[in-house]
Amino acid sequence: MPIYAAGALLWHEVNGELLVAMIHRARRNDWSWPKGKLDPGETLPQTAVREIHEETGLKIKLGPFLDVMKYHLPSGQPKEVHYWSARVSDAALRRSTFVPGEEVAKVEWKTPEEARVLLTYSVDHNILDKFLVLHEAGLHKTKPVIILRHAKATPRADWKGGKNVDDGMRPLLPAGFDQAKRLVPLLSAFGPTRVVTSPWERCFTTVYPYAKSRKLTIVERSQLSELGNKKGPKRTKKVVNDVIEENSATVLCSHRPALPTILDTFAPLGEWHHVAAIKEAADLKPAEMLVIHIAKKGDERKIVSVERHTTETPPDKI
Repeated sequence: MPIYAAGALLWHEVNGELLVAMIHRARRNDWSWPKGKLDPGETLPQTAVREIHEETGLKIKLGPFLDVMKYHLPSGQPKEVHYWSARVSDAALRRSTFVPGEEVAKVEWKTPEEARVLLTYSVDHNILDKFLVLHEAGLHKTKPVIILRHAKATPRADWKGGKNVDDGMRPLLPAGFDQAKRLVPLLSAFGPTRVVTSPWERCFTTVYPYAKSRKLTIVERSQLSELGNKKGPKRTKKVVNDVIEENSATVLCSHRPALPTILDTFAPLGEWHHVAAIKEAADLKPAEMLVIHIAKKGDERKIVSVERHTTETPPDKI
């Protein structure tokens, strides 16, 4: 069983100059990217955000996924480190709570050229290279659109509402309510500031804990319900396109039958490998989500990366 860990390449711009954050661990006398091991019950995105805060004092939201570094420890045990990129704003820098300690002695901002010289481990160069490809293409600034299937709902056959009662009222199971709670830290790792959902009970209840935790208004769209999509898939696509054009970090909650319509709306924005990953997400399980990172270049929208996550751990599907 591998040891799982997660971290991020943190970036910041000063007068147009790109800087990346490096940590120095005096105990090992090395320079690397901030990262750390998965705690019990965590998802990898949660781990990345927590470890970055613990090691650098910075609170961040994850940007595009970069890569997985796989190697063996001296003991022979395999290890996987999952890396994202993450922008650090001026406000986040001002709020940093970093204090030098035994684990991390320094956090320093370096140009990519300086970082390449300082990096102790060869595997870390690959993470820098992956990010610089995005930066040089102008695709490093992104906003996520998260496609979320509602949590586990009461089966139709077991629902006491019966056949003659609106299926939109069918509630979550106790396991579904638990999934909705566990989605809060997972969604928080990406920081959506808009919550758009089917108004049906099982969808609304799935996103409610996250919206409440962030004091966000829940926007209900009937076009995202099973019936709304069945009656008018073009109207469903329009809702999704409006979300894309809004250019805000958004979680969009819907139902399995509507997923193909929703996912197909993103196809024109991605390369073939993005499109393949998006189409495969038509089989999202309850409370599973697809994170689509989108960059804006002028009037154009372009998919930069696609990730798939569940509340089950470890590991996440990426």
